[in-house]
Amino acid sequence: MLSSSSPYVYSFALFLSLFLLFTLAPQFLPPREQQSPVPFQDELDDLHLSHQATVASPGKISHLGFTNPKPKIAFLFLTNSDLVFAPLWERFFQGHYQFYNIYIHADPSSKVSPPKWAISANFIPAIKTERASPSLISAARRLLARAIIDDPLNLYFALVSQHCIPLHSFQYIYKSLIGNPATAVRAFLTQPSHPSFIEILSDEPTLESRYIARGRDVMLPEVSFEQFRVGSQFFILSKRHALLVLKERKLWRKFRLPCLDIDSCYPEEHYFPTLLSMADPEGCSHYTLTRVNWTDSVGGHPHTYHTPEVSPELIHNLRESNSSYSYFFARKFSPDTLTPLMKIADSVIFRD
Repeated sequence: MLSSSSPYVYSFALFLSLFLLFTLAPQFLPPREQQSPVPFQDELDDLHLSHQATVASPGKISHLGFTNPKPKIAFLFLTNSDLVFAPLWERFFQGHYQFYNIYIHADPSSKVSPPKWAISANFIPAIKTERASPSLISAARRLLARAIIDDPLNLYFALVSQHCIPLHSFQYIYKSLIGNPATAVRAFLTQPSHPSFIEILSDEPTLESRYIARGRDVMLPEVSFEQFRVGSQFFILSKRHALLVLKERKLWRKFRLPCLDIDSCYPEEHYFPTLLSMADPEGCSHYTLTRVNWTDSVGGHPHTYHTPEVSPELIHNLRESNSSYSYFFARKFSPDTLTPLMKIADSVIFRD
């Protein structure tokens, strides 16, 4: 027979169990991954690079000092593993050396091997990067700065990953962005009107939780919730917008702060869309030219294509978009797809 004190005993036992659970569980459960801030020395290096880029960038074609200058596209590879699709990219770039530059930011902690290709590429001084951290913003800004400092003829800057592949020929992408190579010199005169192709969304269901990931009012007053945007971290920026990014400091001071809710924190998907939406919404496409399949994402990663899925039909389907532009690139592709992709490169991928 239960005594009258039994309810109190049960309540005390429940309280004690909960106390022990929350006190001792952290000792036995694996700790949650914490964000690492951008190191102070890396911050100083970034500031120096950004200053160099903004000072080095000439405003007029007459300052270039080139004979018959050719506008170029800078391809910015942001990677933490080997560029397994280098043979496909090499075929993409082949024969167009005067119209592009390649810059690679390879996470130094990943021991990335130089790609085995016969084209020139610039490995820039890199920092350690982590997914869902401000280090990816810093790395992208470094790539932009290095590309501007290296060659004043770079007019567009395409950020891609090691998992990206081209969906069209180089000629197709160049003509779409800059125009016919024979008359492309005019692009230097029209820089103030060059658009950027970056996804900018304001109606994502997780937007509020991402906005308050650092704390409810931390983003204020610089960024209100109504100004907060999200989009793909892979973009194509015009030179005017690349310079705008490198000159910017106010928003960066907010987006570099560590998050309290790390499950809702993806600064690399917010900084660039928010900045450009606030600074020049009319000058941006609001859509990306890199195709991603989110239908069966796992752990925040998009669908990864494997060998059985590679076909001419897949390439044609990935190109299709709802905008006036076809998709230029696609991700995420597994290393095992290189062989079947190379087999259809000339007959499908680079045949526009």
